[in-house]
Amino acid sequence: MQALIYIVEDDMNIQEIEMFALKNTGYVTEGFANAKSFFSRMTEKIPDLILLDIMLPDQDGLEIVRKLRERPETVRVPIILVTAKTTELDKVKGLDIGADDYLTKPFGVMELISRVKALLRRSKSIQEDQILRLKNVTLEQAGDIEINKAAHIVTVKGEPIELSFKEFELLKLLMINAGIVLRREVIMMDVWGTDYEGESRTLDMHIKTLRQKLGDAGNMIKTVRNVGYKME
Repeated sequence: MQALIYIVEDDMNIQEIEMFALKNTGYVTEGFANAKSFFSRMTEKIPDLILLDIMLPDQDGLEIVRKLRERPETVRVPIILVTAKTTELDKVKGLDIGADDYLTKPFGVMELISRVKALLRRSKSIQEDQILRLKNVTLEQAGDIEINKAAHIVTVKGEPIELSFKEFELLKLLMINAGIVLRREVIMMDVWGTDYEGESRTLDMHIKTLRQKLGDAGNMIKTVRNVGYKME
């Protein structure tokens, strides 16, 4: 699947050069001349990477970065700042507020492509590390379970599932240790911070509600009699 890149640049000559270079490299691009049109599009689709000019007619690029990093849905979108500013302070300020990389005008097309490729590779690696997936092989229609650890989102067959904090931590522990039997005391200590046997009823109730919320996929949580639980 081709990566989608948004280019926020009010100088149309530079925007066209960037779009042409990235399209020829195999990326899908969309251009925006101001912050308003960019944010309008962001409500419809989140890109894989943003090339952002600091000097825009309606809003400072650094402020745009700040806003993107405050929103859960855009907090991890890779951002490369593109600007004519050359002082060390400007670069540090941009990186400090959440930009991932920095290009100073004028820059070469090959440098742009190299920076974009490197950042997309790094972003993909980080995202994969934040995702847990478990495929249900015993009941095809149950679908796969996926956990996004960073966004705290659980989906079954692509549909989001609402879990409490403890249910989320319990499911994450079981999925990380898929195929391994976890003793009750180990689960209690990891999720609740105690191995007190009198609290094991709490674990049983959470397993019950977790299975219910997962629907058919809940059959992947197996009870191992007199020992604990495991996820298959």
